[in-house]
Amino acid sequence: MCWLNLVHHFQLVMATLIFFLQLSLFLSSFSRLSCSISDTLHKASSLSVEKPSDLLVSPNEIFSAGFHAVGLNAYSFAIWFTKPSHVHNRTIVWMANRDQPINGRLSKLSLLRTGNLILTDAGQSISWATNTVSTSSSLQLKLYNSGNLVLRTPEGVVFWQSFDSPTDTLLPEQPLTRYTKLISSRSQTNCASGFYKLFFDDDNVLRMIFDGPETSSIFWPDPWLLSNQANRSRYNDTRNAVFDSRGHFKSSDRVEFQATDFGKGPQRRLTLDSDGNLRLYSLEEPSGTWVVSWQAISKTCRIHGACGPNSLCTYDPSVGRKCSCLPRFKMINHTDLSYGCEPEFNLSCKHHEAAFIKLPQADFYGYNLYIWRNYSLKMCKNRCLELCNCRGLHYRFNYETGVYDCYPKREFRNGHGNFGGVLYFKAPKDLVSDNEPLEEFRLGCSNDDTKQLDRAYKREGEIWQLRFFLWFTGGFGLFEIVCILLVWCCLYRTRQRSHAAMEGYLPAATGFRKFTFSELKKVTRGFSEEIGRGVCGVVYKGILSDSRVAAIKRLNEANQGEEDFLAELSTIGRLNHMNLTEMWGYCAERKHRLLVYEYMENGSLAENLQSNTLDWEKRFNIAVGTAKGLAYLHEECLEWVLHCDVKPHNILLDTNFLPKVSDFGLSKILNRGGENNPSFSRIRGTRGYMAPEWVFNLPITSKVDVYSFGIVVLEMVTGKSAITSVNAIGNEGEMKQRRLVKWVREKRSRGALMTSLIKEIIDPMMNGNYDMDKMEILVGVALHCVEEDKDARPTMSQVIEMLLHHPK
Repeated sequence: MCWLNLVHHFQLVMATLIFFLQLSLFLSSFSRLSCSISDTLHKASSLSVEKPSDLLVSPNEIFSAGFHAVGLNAYSFAIWFTKPSHVHNRTIVWMANRDQPINGRLSKLSLLRTGNLILTDAGQSISWATNTVSTSSSLQLKLYNSGNLVLRTPEGVVFWQSFDSPTDTLLPEQPLTRYTKLISSRSQTNCASGFYKLFFDDDNVLRMIFDGPETSSIFWPDPWLLSNQANRSRYNDTRNAVFDSRGHFKSSDRVEFQATDFGKGPQRRLTLDSDGNLRLYSLEEPSGTWVVSWQAISKTCRIHGACGPNSLCTYDPSVGRKCSCLPRFKMINHTDLSYGCEPEFNLSCKHHEAAFIKLPQADFYGYNLYIWRNYSLKMCKNRCLELCNCRGLHYRFNYETGVYDCYPKREFRNGHGNFGGVLYFKAPKDLVSDNEPLEEFRLGCSNDDTKQLDRAYKREGEIWQLRFFLWFTGGFGLFEIVCILLVWCCLYRTRQRSHAAMEGYLPAATGFRKFTFSELKKVTRGFSEEIGRGVCGVVYKGILSDSRVAAIKRLNEANQGEEDFLAELSTIGRLNHMNLTEMWGYCAERKHRLLVYEYMENGSLAENLQSNTLDWEKRFNIAVGTAKGLAYLHEECLEWVLHCDVKPHNILLDTNFLPKVSDFGLSKILNRGGENNPSFSRIRGTRGYMAPEWVFNLPITSKVDVYSFGIVVLEMVTGKSAITSVNAIGNEGEMKQRRLVKWVREKRSRGALMTSLIKEIIDPMMNGNYDMDKMEILVGVALHCVEEDKDARPTMSQVIEMLLHHPK
């Protein structure tokens, strides 16, 4: 019994000893940790690149400053958000030596007794310095809660601060002045200075410029606009821009915007990204995802230098920006888009040895030799062939003057697709053939972050046997708890990431406001006033908090409603035209999917045709406006957008009966490169307005919208609906049901003159009060648009030209 008591006593003593050893080890580690992390570096002190624990951390622990790996054995001293993001391990906001990294051994950041803050490379050369001098013994380097790293005395005398020398990022309350600028990174994985700059120009206007190795050009605001046309003011002396913690940005030249999630809450940063776009980011908690809450340029291919010379930029929403070499050109550097492409041929100055390769829907901004107004294509080509320095030309119709203009080019830079007009460029005759393909190229490197070097710090004198014993005795008890926590965290993060993937990215770059479901329920008074209904959902009237009247579309909660929500939001977010409905916001909360539009006082075209509120002049103007909106979708915006459901119910009218095409739930964004796109998973549209291609499974192009537009115009002229059959029309008295197009064509075949046809088919509600010439134009255009053969139909730009410049 005594022996058993002795054993029990020994076990109790050992357990107590182990407990106190663990407690001692924990307190020792905590003490070392707390001592190594501070927000201040004092005089005659330094931070070492070899000690990852040598950090400055702001009092609120939001920001950290220390050495950041930018490559293999290459480091920069930087400031970053302490909490890792969902995508990047560190979100860098400032760098001291971005263009001159230091060695991973023996390098230090030191505050000298002279008051100079220096960064030494491997203990030898000075890589970066503040060049400050102070005799104050209390001089210190302090990282503040704002993310500002300040060299100052306790009395408040500032000798240097990081806010005065930004790199590519501004933080809240950090001003951009006449003495500072933002310079983008070279790429997503290369932190060195890139080619894009944000700065105040000599005319006091905030601008963005592409400053490449061979050329430079301003692209924001649009360079062809005067300052007042771009809503900028040159008459200011402050040259100051800043944004606050709520997400409101204001500049002395009248640039002003606010985040879509405006208000107190998330951490924010304004960054000039490596692709040349200025974006305001908000940090979503707790997923750690940075979401774009505003961006300067929605059409990213309009950013100069996006793809380098002799290459064309197009945008695909599924993969982003893409670059393509011109036909008969090849990529120069497969790891850097900025080098562009070079020709595979030598071009002679002898005009009879050259010909032109045609590239539709493309343009290269700038570098025009001349501008030749009212030129035929033949005249334009001949003049270019006569000029040795003319490498090609851009030929397009000018809607303001009603004539074609010619732009001969001396260089091909800032190329972008999906643009009105046609590009022709010179090549040797023996190399010119029809349908030259574009060679698409992308960077051959990964966008993954640079991996950090493994520099785990080993404490001297550590006894591995004791450590093993302590871990063995204490670790097993914690094992189950850790496992439970890990499983819980994994499930939680999976739900969060899934939620972020569905809700976070959708409106990021569109500038829409994000509403909550309870907000929209309140402004619609519980969804009580229904103003429209369709297969995708119901539309309600609501009054927003700023007194604006809105049309709020609540999509069905079935899978089809989800797909329509994604299509409509991703499509209309990239569109900006006076004849397209403007969307103000959205809601993506759990199962709820809602879209907030501007409210159109006069309802839809379908309602107005039934109520006899449209005279002939309004009908003609509605046809022209609708054609302009569709032409923008097909030919002017960066993506090739097919509406796929053009009908009177989706053409809304404002107070002045200005038409606006709406409802993009069935729209499709396609690559400009291939019109015969087979990626339609199902038939789209409304019976009665659908082109024959849908029924016979033929290649789908923009001509399906042209066909639907023709049906709509026939409805406006005749006052009859295409979705109802025509019974016993005219003197025939036939009971056989026939569609609207067939009926009009039969009438035309029996009448020799268009005038007699108009009199037979015109909407009786107009009581003979109409302009015969305009009605003849409408019917002629409509019949041209509803040709069975899609190649016989005009494009929407040709429709506009026929409507506005039809010979009398």
